[in-house]
Amino acid sequence: MNNPLQAWHELVRAREAGALDRLLADDVVFHSPVVHTPQRGKAITTLYLTGALHVLNNASFRYEREVVGERDAVLEFTTEIDGIQINGVDLIRWDDQGRITDFKVMLRPLKAVNLVHQKMGEMLQRLK
Repeated sequence: MNNPLQAWHELVRAREAGALDRLLADDVVFHSPVVHTPQRGKAITTLYLTGALHVLNNASFRYEREVVGERDAVLEFTTEIDGIQINGVDLIRWDDQGRITDFKVMLRPLKAVNLVHQKMGEMLQRLK
C-alpha cells in the first residue's frame, strides 16, 4: 500500500468512502469526539468516517497543519457548518502495512461539538 497519509488525503479530496476498506485495519479503533467509548472494528469505524466525510467534508473543509511521525500523524482541520466555525484534529496511527489502526477526532468549540453531534446522529441513521 502507498503512504497511508497520502491515501487518506486522496480519499478526503475525492470524498470516496469506498477506499476506507483498503485503508483501515480490521481491528482499527475509532475515537469519536461525542461517544465516550472507543469504537472497535472496521465496520463501525467505516460507518463513522463515512458519516464524517458527509457532515464535515464540505466546500469549506481544509487541513491547516500536519505533524507527521513514522507511523502516526496529527492533522488539524477547519470547516464551517450552518455558520459555525469548526476547528478539529484527526490523530491517525497506522501499522507496518500502511493500514490505519487508530483514528481519533477532537473538535472545538463546544458549539461545534454539539452541532456535529446532532448532524452525525442524523447522518448515521441514514447510513444504517
